[in-house]
Amino acid sequence: MLNIDKMSFSYGGVQALFEVTMGVPAGEIVCIMGRNGVGKTTLVRNIMGLLSLSFGSVTFNGTDISVLPPHKRVRQGMAYVPQGRQIFPRLTVEENLRTGLASKRDEIPADVFEYFPVLDEMRSRMGGDLSGGQQQQLAIARALVTRPKLLILDEPTEGIQPNIIQRIGEVLRSLSREQGMTILIVEQYLDFVKEFSDRFVLMNRGRVVAADEITHLREELVEEYLHV
Repeated sequence: MLNIDKMSFSYGGVQALFEVTMGVPAGEIVCIMGRNGVGKTTLVRNIMGLLSLSFGSVTFNGTDISVLPPHKRVRQGMAYVPQGRQIFPRLTVEENLRTGLASKRDEIPADVFEYFPVLDEMRSRMGGDLSGGQQQQLAIARALVTRPKLLILDEPTEGIQPNIIQRIGEVLRSLSREQGMTILIVEQYLDFVKEFSDRFVLMNRGRVVAADEITHLREELVEEYLHV
């Protein structure tokens, strides 16, 4: 569904990505892994069009989207849950969810509340009054109301309590298995990756150094590229 070909990107004179090439098969969960500062967030922000790649291409569902702005990528069927959640603290839960709808007259899909029942209970509560785990569920739900074909999440387990991490993983697996949604996750929590992903992409210093099915994530790779 998603193909990245020789993507390079620089912040001014500092190159952050070096000819990154990778693919994300339709209906699978793929996790991008690596230590802090290796280019994971830069990669997904380029995929979403929030940054403009210096070289290479992004192909989504057979269409080259390399120069499309973010809102047109969303219309193509992509959705993004940024690191740090970035919900609107002075809007209610329901208002936050409605920001993802094309029209004010559109209804919030009922299954969003089935996946995250706590949001139904807190529809009228301000986003800023939610716990970190509740805000993360809200951020994911806000992306889901757009009915994406590809869901991209940046560090969804960061600062979240274990029971919410498990719930998020189960929701993502359900979206993949039952709805055929393709999911790309930036994630460092190894247990989460092993339990819920189908494939991994391992990055180091702006390059992809390994990519395979999750069952082939060898301990020597973990030691060399993930452990501090």
